[in-house]
Amino acid sequence: MARELENSLLNQHKEKHFTAGEIVRDIIIGVSDGLTVPFALAAGLSGANASSAVILTAGVAEVAAGAISMGLGGYLAAKSEADHYMRELKREQEEIIAVPDTEAAEVAEILSEYGIQPHEYTPVVNALRKNPKAWLDFMMKFELGLEKPDPKRALQSALTIAIAYIVGGLVPLLPYFFIPTATKAVAASVVLTLMALLVFGYAKGHFTGNKPFRSALQTALIGAAASAAAFGMAKAVQG
Repeated sequence: MARELENSLLNQHKEKHFTAGEIVRDIIIGVSDGLTVPFALAAGLSGANASSAVILTAGVAEVAAGAISMGLGGYLAAKSEADHYMRELKREQEEIIAVPDTEAAEVAEILSEYGIQPHEYTPVVNALRKNPKAWLDFMMKFELGLEKPDPKRALQSALTIAIAYIVGGLVPLLPYFFIPTATKAVAASVVLTLMALLVFGYAKGHFTGNKPFRSALQTALIGAAASAAAFGMAKAVQG
């Protein structure tokens, strides 16, 4: 009866948690670098009086190289995380078999940190000792703070970051496709990219729980500073 009541309450109360954190993080990484790096490159080449064709060629090449590099970095990071999890899982399995009393004491210590008294956590410890799989899952989550990674995570991360980088990187280059004069194209690129940075910063703040307007302003300022620095350096070198 009590179990049925619990299930009824759970069915009535559906919590809405945001569960796409890793995907959003990858998109943020890809788009933020995609918007700022090609933007700074195009501004720098414009400062060196390069033609729109040259800037566009260099920009597209950078976007392609950057997408591959960033995607590979995301893949290796996710793969390293998965490898680390498997190493710790194997070590924890061996410890549960070799020193079960020590591991049981660690379970008790973890539960006591939540204010649970010995007479309350002792049945939990005993129950876990009878269920090695649940015991192992408990130790991985609560002792080591590790969640089992999705086996598709590495490839998904690589593709998400790479595509996001390409999408972000094409924004500052769009004016150079249509405006042959670099000085006019760079002005349009600045306006277009700053607008994109504001929108992206706002969205990033919304999804990450930060103040959207502050995030939008910070993101735009960072992009503007990067392009201004590249433009100024190119002018200084040329002079």
